[in-house]
Amino acid sequence: MNKEVRVRFAPSPTGALHIGGVRTALYNYLFARKTGGRFLLRIEDTDQTRFVPGAEEYIKDALDWLGIGPDESPWNPGDCGPYRQSERKPMYMQYAMDLIEKGHAYYAFDTSEELEAMRERLTAARVVSPQYNSITRTQMKNSLTLPEDEVKERLASGEPYVIRVKIPRKEEVRLNDMIRGWVMVHSSTLDDKVLMKSDGMPTYHLANIVDDHLMKITHVIRGEEWLPSAPLHVLLYKYFGWEDTMPQFAHLPLLLKPDGNGKLSKRDADKQGFPVFPMDWTDPNTGEKAMGFREQGYLPEAFLNFLAFLGWNPGDHRELFSLDELIEAFSIERIGKSGTKFDINKAKWYNEQYLRAKSDEELAAYLFADLEKEGISLDPAKGAQIAHIMKERATFPTDLWKEGKFMVHAPTEFDEAVASKKWNNEAVTVLGTYMEKLKLYSGEFNAESAKSILEEAAESNGIKLGKVMQAVRLAVTGVGAGPDLMAVFSIIGKEELIKRISYSLGKLKVNL
Repeated sequence: MNKEVRVRFAPSPTGALHIGGVRTALYNYLFARKTGGRFLLRIEDTDQTRFVPGAEEYIKDALDWLGIGPDESPWNPGDCGPYRQSERKPMYMQYAMDLIEKGHAYYAFDTSEELEAMRERLTAARVVSPQYNSITRTQMKNSLTLPEDEVKERLASGEPYVIRVKIPRKEEVRLNDMIRGWVMVHSSTLDDKVLMKSDGMPTYHLANIVDDHLMKITHVIRGEEWLPSAPLHVLLYKYFGWEDTMPQFAHLPLLLKPDGNGKLSKRDADKQGFPVFPMDWTDPNTGEKAMGFREQGYLPEAFLNFLAFLGWNPGDHRELFSLDELIEAFSIERIGKSGTKFDINKAKWYNEQYLRAKSDEELAAYLFADLEKEGISLDPAKGAQIAHIMKERATFPTDLWKEGKFMVHAPTEFDEAVASKKWNNEAVTVLGTYMEKLKLYSGEFNAESAKSILEEAAESNGIKLGKVMQAVRLAVTGVGAGPDLMAVFSIIGKEELIKRISYSLGKLKVNL
């Protein structure tokens, strides 16, 4: 029987959660749900100098908003806690010491000045990438070059040190990535990474491996930026004797700028006016603000659907998936290797589809929320009618009110560009006749009767309705384009329609 699938999302609380991190969380969540496994969240806060207050809460709130909360986390612990690395600090040293005893790690006492001097020597010798590695470590101040007694003395005196992994000089490291296939790296290209820092905190490399092992992680699904570190992680599993339980790795493709040139960043997004964070974020240290998808009006289900397709596809032509449908269709094998261009217009398209799928009553709730902010009350039935005719023109919930205000407030200003082209004697004649006919009409007023009366008004003056239709819209709504005009007339009602035509005939005379 296969062991239970356990995956983890392991962000650092260093600021807002980037969209790339949200996608990593989503793929982990989908994989866990697809396989009946568990989705864990671990806060990787070993670098306390980069810790930002509020960042952890932001991560939690973002995942909650999207409905992909973890099964185990700092705020919902399971049996493998603690779920913050800073709270696990005491355990890491014993694992580092284990590697030293096995000959796979060593103490290094080099000062920052000595390390810089080493880099300068190598640069002068035209070494392209100066590294502390299997060759250079022989010339440095560490427990491999110093006498054993001196090492003990230095440790006993409290001299600062780090613990480095001892990378073999000639070994081929192999990794079978679930997305990329076999990845092979020669150990001569790797450096002796620091595993324990001088402040007693582990680096990502040590803490990550130890925690994944202790939390029984079976699959590590993470961003491509971690691929260069994977060979080291494979070696650490081997050195600890954990090869049999080493998780399978899957390194996700990069999210690229809209033009495909380079990794997507906040700076690129700011320049083009779109968000790269799930929610608004204000940096408590700098006061710098960043916009989020939620506050921009994206629905969580639309955002998730959009996000899922940034690197994955179902293998057919379907594009719209509920979360349950994504779980059913998801497979790591259908994640691509190459980077994915970020297309904000596609995100907007998804939002439009999900908005249009909502009932008029659901959409009206968004409309009423905006009306409430402005202290406006509206009949619920009328709100549902407005939502119904505006839904095909809305990208965001706020568009229902922003673009549909004219159905509640009569226009006092008119689009001058439309007026200069379309407002003429024929328009004035038809509208004048239409207003008089409306005053005399006593039957049920709806879209059909509104249209029939307007057609009569045009016909009685020998004017083709198509010639003046945009001017009619301008007179009633103030603009030259919008939803079905007869439906608008039906919603605002006969008396309001008469008032608006009368006002526009007086206001727009000057343009004749």
